[in-house]
Amino acid sequence: MFKVVKKRQLNDLTYSMTILAPLVAQNIMPGQFVMVMTDENSERIPLTISDFDKEKGEVTIVFQAIGASTIKLSNKNEGEEIAHFAGPLGAATELENVKNACVIGGGVGCAIALPQAKWLKNHGAQVDLVAGFRNKEIVILEDEMIENSTNCIICTDDGSYGVKGFVTNVLKENIENGKQYDCVIAIGPIPMMRAVSDVTKEYGIKTIVSLNPIMIDGTGMCGGCRVKVGGQVKFACVDGPDFDGHQVDFNELMIRNNMYKKQEAEAKEHMCRLFGGAENV
Repeated sequence: MFKVVKKRQLNDLTYSMTILAPLVAQNIMPGQFVMVMTDENSERIPLTISDFDKEKGEVTIVFQAIGASTIKLSNKNEGEEIAHFAGPLGAATELENVKNACVIGGGVGCAIALPQAKWLKNHGAQVDLVAGFRNKEIVILEDEMIENSTNCIICTDDGSYGVKGFVTNVLKENIENGKQYDCVIAIGPIPMMRAVSDVTKEYGIKTIVSLNPIMIDGTGMCGGCRVKVGGQVKFACVDGPDFDGHQVDFNELMIRNNMYKKQEAEAKEHMCRLFGGAENV
């Protein structure tokens, strides 16, 4: 069993949860993920690391309570325990020799981008962190993003906070104003990662995207995270979750990612009834 030592609600749907898991914390690197089971009867779900403290033996995950399993997890409180917390899994992000990076997060993907930005800054790199949200109400982890970057820019689609517009607008403006990026890292919704990759391809900038949103069982057995990269079939959970954004077949990926929306909605409805309504999540 793994104890919940800290829990924060970051916005209406997003939670930060710090778990006491010394063995996981000792071995984890930015970009990796864990498999979580809330209790013995729960689904196993992959969640990417937002932060970790090797000395305290703590690992922080950030997730949205939008599906049956994450709703169930969000109902755990400080001092309670979850059944399983296995990891680290997946390949760590390749960050060696990067001196000037742009780390881009979209929505809850900003939490997943934090370890990469933190590692790069701690190893002497210049880090522009560009975070995109729909509006001011769902902005998360602003203080943490500022702390772990050289320059942090927050964008909102409606202009209610920070820069009005998309992360790609800021990225393109920075490049055209003379920023010489060694690498761009994009983590967030698939359409956003595709748009970032399209921009950087024009300038020939190495681009890493994290395909953690499509992972299911975390071991490569289910095939649900199958993706074509450079014309070859890969599995996000065992070959990634990071891939070359210029090689990912985003057309096929977006089709596959929408296949189980009906089943996900039905499971969520069941969990909302179980916990007394979505307003109690």
